[in-house]
Amino acid sequence: MDPLPDPALVVLVGAAGSGKSTWATRHYAAPEIVSSDALRAVVGSGPADLDASSEAFALLDQIVSGRTRRGLTTVIDTLGLDRDRRLRYLARARETGLPAVAVVFAIEDRLCRQRNSARDRPVPAPVLTTQLKAARATLDLVAEEGWDRVVVVDQGVAEVTIATPASTRPEPAAPGAGPELILQLSRFPWGEDPQGWLTAIARRADEIGLAGIALMDHLIQIPQVGRAWDPIPEPWVTLGALAGLGTRLRLGTLVSPVTFRPAGVTAKAAATLDVLSGGRAFLGLGAGWWDREHAAFGLPFPPAGDRLDRLESTIETCRALWYSGTKAYVGERVSLPETTCYPRPAGALPIIVGGTGQRRTLQIAARRADGCNLPSADSERLDQLLSVLRRHCAEVGRDPATLSVTVLDLPVVGVDRADVARRVERLRGRTSAAAFAARHHAGTADTHRRRYADLADRGVSTVFLAPADLTGPDDLDRLAPLVPR
Repeated sequence: MDPLPDPALVVLVGAAGSGKSTWATRHYAAPEIVSSDALRAVVGSGPADLDASSEAFALLDQIVSGRTRRGLTTVIDTLGLDRDRRLRYLARARETGLPAVAVVFAIEDRLCRQRNSARDRPVPAPVLTTQLKAARATLDLVAEEGWDRVVVVDQGVAEVTIATPASTRPEPAAPGAGPELILQLSRFPWGEDPQGWLTAIARRADEIGLAGIALMDHLIQIPQVGRAWDPIPEPWVTLGALAGLGTRLRLGTLVSPVTFRPAGVTAKAAATLDVLSGGRAFLGLGAGWWDREHAAFGLPFPPAGDRLDRLESTIETCRALWYSGTKAYVGERVSLPETTCYPRPAGALPIIVGGTGQRRTLQIAARRADGCNLPSADSERLDQLLSVLRRHCAEVGRDPATLSVTVLDLPVVGVDRADVARRVERLRGRTSAAAFAARHHAGTADTHRRRYADLADRGVSTVFLAPADLTGPDDLDRLAPLVPR
């Protein structure tokens, strides 16, 4: 079954005893479910207090309005047999841009009667008979009403997958499907023991099978991640410490601005890391973008065109210094009187260009890099950037298959749907829950595995994971199910 969209407006349709509430609680978190019975208990003497129905449905409509206005998944747990009310919910979904899902419970009459008789306050038999008759007729009506999805439950509880908008693969991903995963560290809540925290993170990442660790390269913590006074260590020193732990992790930066260090110094640092790590280094490079950190540390911040020129010349310089021999080098942008750079890298040291500039940055990646790192948040934008990247490859006569595509992903991963909701609420700040969840593809490990398999189908070889709520090594355990086996 195709995954159900999320967020969405979900309307349950079925007679009393058909299993609607059981199905809803099995697939959705409690705050997402708006139940007329529960609201009768709030404004009346209990869930079966039909005298409280008017007030209960007034509250229900108010809650549905508020949740859908904020783009939140809303599961309406009522009989759903009143067509006018059902169509109003459908219209509400259209107004707010939410996918509309109808879940129809076509359960045997015998089973519904058994369940109803076991209740503390059973629905009167004649009323239940009327509901069962209406439920049988409703299936054909729902099919004609224009719902985005109609799910038919005919055996009490149907197993479905709830998917984020970015996860639309028709089948669940097979275990182990997907690109390699590298942990990107962007925040460092290490308290009083920086080395101990880093060591614990690296060892746990290695234990669960992550392919590497990348460090963000900034001089001041960026506002997208934390506060200016939060620690943000110099990456090459830190990577050297990680190299000494004896793990299997690949190590590198994502990405180092070419404005921070002379090109030759960057080449030297990366080559040294490669030797110390036994050939496991990579070098992420970018043109740089944040003028504040340059000013604060007394570094020039040239115009964009000059920074992109420097990106090209840095890549050329690294290649020249890493090449065997010590002869002079005269290239397209760089001339060196000698290429004496020892130790040389232990092997082929990949260079990954990060950035989304379609005219120049992606062109530089196509011409000179081993890989190109792109954002993963918006699948349509990713497809568009991939198309531009392939066009640049064609223009320079390069097979696109020889250029690795990597993405930076900032996921929220929960152990179950309720845990996901709690994490989103804790992290979202002033951003709406729906917007934050969509931006970070908030979901369980299964949701992310399907999404990563989709990225692999698009040609992505590596996902750099920067979890939005990483505080210590135990947080990495939630990522373990994502690792290809």
